[in-house]
Amino acid sequence: MRSEKAGHPAAPPAKSEAMPESLVDGTRRRGRGARSNHSGRFESERRLAFDDGWESLAELDAFRTEVYAEPARSIITRNQSPDISFDQSINPYRGCEHGCIYCYARPSHCYLGHSAGLDFETKLYAKTNAAELLEKELAARSYRPKVLALGTNTDPYQPIEREHRITRRILEVLERTGHPVGIVTKSALVLRDADILSRMAARGLAKVAISVTTLDRRIARAMEPRAATPPKRLDAIRGLADAGVPVAVMVAPIVPGLTDSEIERILEAAQIAGASEAGYVLLRLPLELKDVFREWLAEACPDRANRVINLLRSMHGGQDYVAEFGQRQKGRGPYAEQIALRFRLALKRLKLNERRHALRLDLFQPPVAKGAQMPLF
Repeated sequence: MRSEKAGHPAAPPAKSEAMPESLVDGTRRRGRGARSNHSGRFESERRLAFDDGWESLAELDAFRTEVYAEPARSIITRNQSPDISFDQSINPYRGCEHGCIYCYARPSHCYLGHSAGLDFETKLYAKTNAAELLEKELAARSYRPKVLALGTNTDPYQPIEREHRITRRILEVLERTGHPVGIVTKSALVLRDADILSRMAARGLAKVAISVTTLDRRIARAMEPRAATPPKRLDAIRGLADAGVPVAVMVAPIVPGLTDSEIERILEAAQIAGASEAGYVLLRLPLELKDVFREWLAEACPDRANRVINLLRSMHGGQDYVAEFGQRQKGRGPYAEQIALRFRLALKRLKLNERRHALRLDLFQPPVAKGAQMPLF
C-alpha cells in the first residue's frame, strides 16, 4: 500500500482503512453500489492499492457492514434552505447500507474521514441516544413545534434499523408528545411501525413518502443493491394506506436517459397502491458523488453512460451539478421543462396532489425534563 500527498489542507487522521484509488475488485464489493473507495476531499493523503507482484490484492477482505455506536450531542437539525419543504429533521444514522449509487448524502461521509464510495455503505454510525436526546430537546422551554422530517439524509429504515430500532424509539417519543412527523424511506421495513404511524395519522400527526426510482427490478438491483425491490415499495404504500396513513410517492431521483421514461408508470402504480401525493427530484451529483456515479454508470450501463451525463449537464448549464437553490432539485432548460410538464400532466390525470395532508401542530405536549417539576394543571 502506498500513500501520496493530495495537496489538500491538513486534516485529522482518517478513520477509514486504506482506500484504493482504482476500482475495487468485484468479489470484494459484491452486493454494494459503489465501485471504488476514493479518499475524501478533506484527506491530506491518498492511499493507493497496487499489486506488489505477490498477488497480495487477492488477500484483501471483502467489504463488510460495520456499525459504530455514536452517542450524539444534539439530534434535531434545523434547515434554512428555501427549496426544502421542512424546517427541522432527524437522521438516526450516518451512512446507509442501501448503497444507492446516486445518493446525494455520500459526500457527507467525508467529514468523518471516510470515503463517499464503499465506506458510505459499509461504515455506518448509529445515534444510540437519539430518542433520549429528542425528549430532552422537545422539553426545552424555547422549543416550538414544527413538523420533524425523518430520512432527509440517510434512510431511517435501512437494514440495521431491524436490530437497533432507533427510528421506532424516536416515533414512540413523538407519539407520546403529540408531535408531527414526516418520513421519507425506500424500505418496506416502515410497515413494522404501522401501529404507531396509524395511531399518529388518526390524530393528523404522521405522513410517509416512499421513494420509487424505477419499476425495473434489474436497474433497481444495480442502482440500489440493498434497498427494497420496487414491488416491495408498492406493497409498503398499500400497507400504509390501508392502515390510514397518508402516503406520497417520491419519484426520486429521476435519472435522465435511464429512468425518466418511467415517470408516468411509477405514478400510476403508486396511485393504484394508495398514494395520494407525489413529488420528484432530478439526479444531483455534488462533490465526490459525480465520480462515484460516473464509475458505476460506465460499468453498469456503458451503452447509456454518455447520454445520461449529456442530458444531466444540459439541465445544469453544461456542468454536472449546480448548487443554486431551486435549480439543484429540478434543473433548467428544455429537457428539465419537459420532465416537469410530463409530471404535472400525470398528476392531473391521476388526481394526485388534489389534497395535501397538513399535519397538526396544536396537539404537542412537551415532555417533562428529567428532574423538572410536573405542571399542576
